Amino acid sequence: MRQWIALASLMLLAACAGKPERPATAVAVPPPVAVAPPVETPKPPPVTRAADAGVALVDLPALPEAAAALAAFRTSCAGLTRREDLSGLTRPEDWKPACAAAASVALGQEEAFFQTQFRAIAVAGGTGFATGYYEPEIAASLTRQPGFEVPLYRRPADLIDVPLGDFAASLKGRTVRGRVQGTRLVPYATREQIAAGALVGKQLELAWAADPYEAFFLEIQGSGRLRLPDGRIIRIGYDGQNGRDYVAIGRLLIEQGRLERGKAGMKEILAWLRANPADAPAVLNANPSKIFFRELKGEGPIGAMGAAVTPFVSVAADPAFIPLGAPLLVETMLTGPATPFTRLMVAQDTGGAIKGANRIDLFLGPGAEAAAIAGAQSSPARLVLLIPAAAAARLTP
Repeated sequence: MRQWIALASLMLLAACAGKPERPATAVAVPPPVAVAPPVETPKPPPVTRAADAGVALVDLPALPEAAAALAAFRTSCAGLTRREDLSGLTRPEDWKPACAAAASVALGQEEAFFQTQFRAIAVAGGTGFATGYYEPEIAASLTRQPGFEVPLYRRPADLIDVPLGDFAASLKGRTVRGRVQGTRLVPYATREQIAAGALVGKQLELAWAADPYEAFFLEIQGSGRLRLPDGRIIRIGYDGQNGRDYVAIGRLLIEQGRLERGKAGMKEILAWLRANPADAPAVLNANPSKIFFRELKGEGPIGAMGAAVTPFVSVAADPAFIPLGAPLLVETMLTGPATPFTRLMVAQDTGGAIKGANRIDLFLGPGAEAAAIAGAQSSPARLVLLIPAAAAARLTP
């Protein structure tokens, strides 16, 4: 018995040894108070298209540069009258009267055509943001040789696009990309994996660029010109993407303290990459998105509507908020606070980073001058969208 008492005492001491000291006096512990669980306020569903973002009819303003916009609008009509509008604002048949009338507009009557055929609306208040893109020209070779070591790839045959709207109406406008592995669709190789050789040996090299950083920015623009060693120029254009999310390396360099906010345009990013060749590959690979190309014949570059885009007329937009092919009045600042930019333009392209209501990318043409303007273009914008009268009538209570 004495042994059992001693053993019990040792166990009691051991149990108390690891606990913090307590006051000697006994303290009455109040009974627990029942607390009702917090009531979570349900979050509103995310706004995924213009029809849900708030749309209001507005007065139709003056429409400068209507003649150039009309020429671009005509090239979009083939798509407008047959493709579904992901924004929910229009139907293919809505565009037929305007497209028919566009074929015979008299010289000098271009603005009157738009004033007659269309009504003006503002989506999400009309306030947006505008950047610029251009058609770069870089040195390249059709064969690999010293000085030309950076591959520009064709679209791989095993890259699969899956429009999710085919499976659920709520997913209309969304696409996933990948490759088939057994019975599953799996993500496609990242930029880093492709740089490490994921596509080597598949005979997908369309050309070989001289400068890895210029080749990277050619991907960002989505199309461009290749200046070959014999002086010839060929055009290449977008032919698919690996399905990975786009990451802006300028924002990354700002977050890492390597560039200053407001001084992280294309010119500054290029300068940083060239000054830091050891760190540059990791920065480039932080953007997992990879673009594939095809050679273009004739006019270009080609936008998402299947027609050549026009400098200072065509814009890239999110088709969930702006119908592709639709005219829109853009009011923004092009190169600085003292230079207003107001003109009628046409949504004819899309872009991986161009998402949301009133987010647009202005096509500014080819060459170094366009590159300088595009690099400086980053400003608030005000948009007025033009839609056919029949579509506008459905918006009226």
